Amino acid sequence: MAPNPDWVKKLTVAAPKGSDLLTKERAQSNIDVTQLSEYLLGKEQLATRDQILSILVSDPVFDKSQNYFQGRQDRIEASLAKAKRLRQLQIKHNWSEDQYHVANDLLSEPTPYGLHASMFLKTLRDQGTPEQHKLFLEKAEKYEILGCYAQTELGHGSNVRGLETTATWNQDDKTFTIHSPQLTSSKWWIGSLGKVANHAVVMAQLIINGKYYGPHPFVVPIRDMKTHEPLPNVQVGDIGPKFGYNTMDNGFLLFNHVKVPHVNMLAKFSRINPESGRYEKPANPAMVYGTLTWVRSNIVLQSGSVLARGVTIATRYCAVRRQFQDLDAKGGVGENQVLNYTMVQYRLLPLLAATFALHFTGRSMINMYEENQARTKSKLDVGQLSDANRRPGPEELNPGTDLLANLHATSCALKSYGSTVAGEGLEVCRRACGGHGYSNFSGIGTWFADYLPTLTWEGDNYMLTQQVCRYLLKTARAVLTGKAGDNDTARILQAFLARRDTGAAFDILSSDEDLVNAFAWRVSYLTFEALQHRDVDKQSWNSLLVDFNRLSTAFAQYMVVKSFYDALGEDSAKSSLERQTTSVLHKLFRLFALHTLEKEASEFFSSSATTVRQITLTRKAVMKLLEDVRPHAVRLVDSWSFPDWQLDSSLGRYDGNVYEDLFHRASELNPLNEVVWDPYPESNVIIKKDERVKSKL
Repeated sequence: MAPNPDWVKKLTVAAPKGSDLLTKERAQSNIDVTQLSEYLLGKEQLATRDQILSILVSDPVFDKSQNYFQGRQDRIEASLAKAKRLRQLQIKHNWSEDQYHVANDLLSEPTPYGLHASMFLKTLRDQGTPEQHKLFLEKAEKYEILGCYAQTELGHGSNVRGLETTATWNQDDKTFTIHSPQLTSSKWWIGSLGKVANHAVVMAQLIINGKYYGPHPFVVPIRDMKTHEPLPNVQVGDIGPKFGYNTMDNGFLLFNHVKVPHVNMLAKFSRINPESGRYEKPANPAMVYGTLTWVRSNIVLQSGSVLARGVTIATRYCAVRRQFQDLDAKGGVGENQVLNYTMVQYRLLPLLAATFALHFTGRSMINMYEENQARTKSKLDVGQLSDANRRPGPEELNPGTDLLANLHATSCALKSYGSTVAGEGLEVCRRACGGHGYSNFSGIGTWFADYLPTLTWEGDNYMLTQQVCRYLLKTARAVLTGKAGDNDTARILQAFLARRDTGAAFDILSSDEDLVNAFAWRVSYLTFEALQHRDVDKQSWNSLLVDFNRLSTAFAQYMVVKSFYDALGEDSAKSSLERQTTSVLHKLFRLFALHTLEKEASEFFSSSATTVRQITLTRKAVMKLLEDVRPHAVRLVDSWSFPDWQLDSSLGRYDGNVYEDLFHRASELNPLNEVVWDPYPESNVIIKKDERVKSKL
């Protein structure tokens, strides 16, 4: 097709233009966007991002103009080129690991180096000995070794204990034999494995003299370092196209009695004595799971910004899009902005509140992880440390015996809840954009598809809730016997028992503290109810899984509400933000908490945390909060400071030129418009003329 003729180029968008509408939106709010952005994301971090963004935008390798038009093969080849270029730029500009991750976030697509740069390097660092760091990690950090983390199998995912791949110790030559005994033991879904990795950290069942010792990590070469062909008795390849995530080479891997040396078993926490062949287990078994906890903690941190991308696009577009007349509105008879409809506000603005709630919770989660790491390294007796500033979360009754216990259970609850809210929220955002939301140009659909695996990897979200409930039930038993430790979980359970007979009487509509306490009360009620079913009624674990899921969700919601509440009370918030901004953030806190309470009304009522009348008034309060937040919606999403290049969205453009960009992409960037088809059934010809320019990487 020829370029757009002049008469098309002269056409303009019907007034009012999107740019004018967004200018008006921003003018009606007094929020200091720059100030709020710096509080959320950090002034130095924003400056670093802008510096890296200028480098990426000017490099033709990172051109995004054809992303939405390419098929899987073209996209994954282009993504490998981008991954290589990012690594070259990291060396050229001496980027730190954090800066490298900033560049990846801006690129906003998983690359075939993804699992090497995250899980592979992290596992080598955390679970390798100094000798293994010298042997594997130093080469991996230089990208001489390219690796992946091969845990999930065709027949087993979340159930790590059920993995079928074996690693048998051979005392005679001091080696391990890595073997895949069944088809279902094929490693599957492993990122960076399909085409890129030449080594893998393989989780395999350790066998010594016929005895199983459970899954352990082994560094296994899988491809020749020069030819990149699979090594003998290794079958490896790409698993094919997925629902999303198609710029990543997720792969499969099978072994046929492959031998690796003794040093290839990562041995920081457990090892085999090569002379005696005896297994030496870790002093603290929970430390083995530190890598997985780190991943889950980061998922919690990222969930707010993941959702914020969709909310940013949908909010801006709904402020630009106009549909129908509101005959009850004062002043003017033109079409109404979609964002003015309360049904749209009810769908989008609580999600806007959730982005901030999840962000503050994620920061708290990362701080908890870092504190635990520091305490572990310093070998402090955590049981003797002050508990005054401890965040809410399930904890071991004797935390000094297992520093990761509270972090593990908290990360399970929040990973499950945060990623679910983000994933499901993105689909709400897409649908709020109406028909144009279905176009890839919206920037939501592909982002949604790429994020969806997060709801199942690193622990399926439903399965993880069981681990949370084990800790809650354990703490409840300790509270009843008077043996509970002094932590937040024990305190809310004790408070519930002290007031259970007299009632709650929380003033959720006037007191923020009471609102938080109502969420705690609901958790406590559901915990003791589950304990009754389990310990007294002797119900099977399987029969209680639905109840446990509700309990874990309630617990996560309590932590998110409390984290948001605590964040607003911090000195950093009071000193960094102007009063009008903190006032709007307070409204977002109330909106998130009350909207959540409204959705879970039956549990708040059945637990006696609230009355029917309070629930009725809550619904009215939510509608009033939507009205109060509405004028600030565009500035609030602006505070997430997503560059247009990162969003890659016609609908979410900062300048509001939605329709101009949609038409430009469809008519001028679309390579299919360079093809003339022969549509007639009597002809066997498909393409009559093809003027597409083939890209060269």
